[in-house]
Amino acid sequence: MSFAGLRPDKKSATEKRSGVNVKLRALTTPLRYLHGVGPKRAAQLETFGLKTIGDLLYHLPFRYEDRRQIKKIAAAIRGEEASFVGRLAALQRKYVPHRRSQMLLGVLQDDTGVIDLIWYRAPKFLSDGLAKGQTLLIYGKVESGMYGRLRVVHPDFEVVDNPDEQLQRIVPVYVHPAGLSLSRLRGWVAQALREYRDFLLDGVPEEILKRQDLIAPSEALAYLHEPPLNADLGPLNRSSSMAHRTIIFDELFYLQLGLGMRKRLRSRSPAIPWGPARTTLRERMLALLPFKLTGAQERVLGEIERDLAGGAPMQRLLQGDVGSGKTMVAWLASLTVIDHGHQAIWMAPTEILAEQHYRNLQKYADRLDISAVLLTAATPAKERTSILKRIAGGDISFIVGTHALIQEQVHAPLMGLGVVDEQHRFGVMQRLSLQRLIGPGELVSTPQPHMLLMSATPIPRSLAMVLYGDMEVSFIDELPPGRTRVQTRVFNERERRQVYAVVLDELKRGHQAFVVLPLVEASEQLQQVRDATRMAEQMRKTLFKDFGLGLVHGRLKAEERDRIMRAFRDGALKLLVATTVVEVGVDIPNATVMVVEHAERFGLAQLHQLRGRVGRGAAAGYCLLVNRGPVSGLAAERLRAIEREHDGFKIAEADLRLRGPGELLGARQSGLADLHFANLARGGRLLAAARREALAWLERDPELTSKASADMKAILRHR
Repeated sequence: MSFAGLRPDKKSATEKRSGVNVKLRALTTPLRYLHGVGPKRAAQLETFGLKTIGDLLYHLPFRYEDRRQIKKIAAAIRGEEASFVGRLAALQRKYVPHRRSQMLLGVLQDDTGVIDLIWYRAPKFLSDGLAKGQTLLIYGKVESGMYGRLRVVHPDFEVVDNPDEQLQRIVPVYVHPAGLSLSRLRGWVAQALREYRDFLLDGVPEEILKRQDLIAPSEALAYLHEPPLNADLGPLNRSSSMAHRTIIFDELFYLQLGLGMRKRLRSRSPAIPWGPARTTLRERMLALLPFKLTGAQERVLGEIERDLAGGAPMQRLLQGDVGSGKTMVAWLASLTVIDHGHQAIWMAPTEILAEQHYRNLQKYADRLDISAVLLTAATPAKERTSILKRIAGGDISFIVGTHALIQEQVHAPLMGLGVVDEQHRFGVMQRLSLQRLIGPGELVSTPQPHMLLMSATPIPRSLAMVLYGDMEVSFIDELPPGRTRVQTRVFNERERRQVYAVVLDELKRGHQAFVVLPLVEASEQLQQVRDATRMAEQMRKTLFKDFGLGLVHGRLKAEERDRIMRAFRDGALKLLVATTVVEVGVDIPNATVMVVEHAERFGLAQLHQLRGRVGRGAAAGYCLLVNRGPVSGLAAERLRAIEREHDGFKIAEADLRLRGPGELLGARQSGLADLHFANLARGGRLLAAARREALAWLERDPELTSKASADMKAILRHR
């Protein structure tokens, strides 16, 4: 279809009057000020991530329903989805004791007949919104009911106040919070669009839009919320319409613009002054190792050493598979920094991982006569005070900690290197807070420490190079010789006895095992899915009653979770039932079996991470995946891929192709916190185009100081 009508010749008077900052302020208006929302509903929306008018307007439909034809009830056909308009001739509220819920039964009548309506487990807001005698526009699938009548189960409906209004339309369908009806959310979006349309932003330069054959982002947004009657539903439901491509390009353009500016800013910042090396710590450390570094470790270490010797502060992402030796590379880099009279500070996402790093490296620190300390929330107050004083005085060269490092007023004036492990578990601002332990000051003028971010979650090279466009990326793509592959096998539900026979056999040999499930507790919506809580109870009562068993999941307090993990690490517990909280970081050399129940519900990256938790000692490791889904289809294809492939980077490429970047990248990944629309698996060309346009613009206007860039700078700062 033509989008010519989306290119207005003249801007409205309001649009002319509104500068970009006025528009930005308008879009940050809290939702409670939208008519009909109020404080209570606003609180519900906020828990769903919708706080402002802008949040609501950028909450796009995930599909569209074709309601351009309204049928008479007499023309209803079983199995078809259709729209009907009629009077609610009857309404009955019926309490169902065994479900402890209310059921709604209605009858819709027009001049040709009647059709039954039914809502099981009807929430109060739905029940309160209906009354006998109302005129309703309903939409849903027609099916056979009782006594030969037709019915629609859980129909979508709207109360029709004005019979003359245009009822035929393409209807957007939004993800919405539990406890709020879709029609109510849809109404608020429509209201926000009416009242704030003139404040929508067009931040991509017109010349770029023309070059990329796109429309104004403000018009694209309006089009997606209220498609015209002649819109093509195919591209809309595939998220491939010109309007979709415009919104996606806008988002990716600003991501690349921000990354490009961040990299330029850092290149102008001075690194900490680098004096002569005092000793030869690195060489002494290499002599202590009972093995030689791999070629990949040597190559990456060389890349880091060149950064450390440069004039600008390093920002490097170190990617490496489980067991590839990232920790040793980071430790050798830390020794280089310590050798030059500076401090190396490591931050890990959990206490047990911080303890693990400290315990593994302290033995080397002691032999090299390096002062080292561990700082977490569990550090006693008196000891913490002493540690903070010694760090500030430069008496401690190697510091390992958790979030406590950026929450305890730590001051490290001699900080030369910050290492962030499992960096995807931290937000951008948290990483920046670690960098600023050296002291306050402007990034451009104050000498900055070097930063090394580590991740055992492999990301495809093409994706990493673009997402982390503000930093250098290193890959350790080689495992140390002699590292035994974990044997991986997929089982179906009928073969579960074989799975737990292996577990029992390994426990009897003195080894330990993990059992991972997708849910913490039983779910009414997912009744066929096993949960960790019930699984742990059953295992304690049956074959595994003679072995210590622990249960960990994300709902436990951090202290309790760490206590159980320590007991498992120290061998007091032999079997650990868990959710994916054990996905990263835990090093239990005695653990030989990883069982993943409902493996079809996990992504490849998650399964690969879980597999990496076992086989880390001398004994062989086993990863047993129980598939309760179909033996064919996308989920089964993922499981076959993980069964035959052990290279983390190849698995990441497969996961990106099969499932998209969500499995690879946590929501807090650098630059991804606000990446709502782009599908990085399918939108490669658009991503490349956005990067090309953003970098070309920065070549012309590096500081965004020109008149043409003024609005862009304000929008970028806001985002």
